[in-house]
Amino acid sequence: MSANLAASDEVLISRIANGDRLAMQVLYGRHHVRVYRFGLRLVRNEQVAEDLISEVFLDVWRQAGKFEGRSTVSTWLLAITRFKALSALRKRKDAELDDETAAAIEDPSDDPEVTAQKTDTGRVLRQCLAALTPDHREIIDLVYYHEKSVEEVAEIVGIPENTVKTRMFYARKKLAELLKAAGVERGWP
Repeated sequence: MSANLAASDEVLISRIANGDRLAMQVLYGRHHVRVYRFGLRLVRNEQVAEDLISEVFLDVWRQAGKFEGRSTVSTWLLAITRFKALSALRKRKDAELDDETAAAIEDPSDDPEVTAQKTDTGRVLRQCLAALTPDHREIIDLVYYHEKSVEEVAEIVGIPENTVKTRMFYARKKLAELLKAAGVERGWP
């Protein structure tokens, strides 16, 4: 088992292609949190994000033999997650909009403690990120939260690298404006 734990993701995929369940468990252990977080940012629903984990790793089990190694395994996993998330969003578009509308309604009965929590920098940052367009939010998420390179983001999203760079530029600019308007200074040079 210790050999499996130290195996590279690519070796694990090769073993999974041959039906190795332990290799699948190790790969799942390494990446399920990343898949969940990325999926959650896209679908904004915990249950749907949980379902995505199952769908993504079921695809990995079924498709491991088709992995060609042109990208890292984590990039491949996020590309599968993105595809599954976009499919899920298309299926539940109306319900998602209703949930977002309900969440945007402020509760006038907030006490001072709740009001103070709402001004917390992390909360403000999440609100500012949510105000970005989906395309810009996705780029920020992949680069900053998943530490993907421009090349990897281009592969995951299926757009040219220059488009990633352009979206990144405008996303950072808009995020800086939103944070400044909210009274928070930029967190990057």
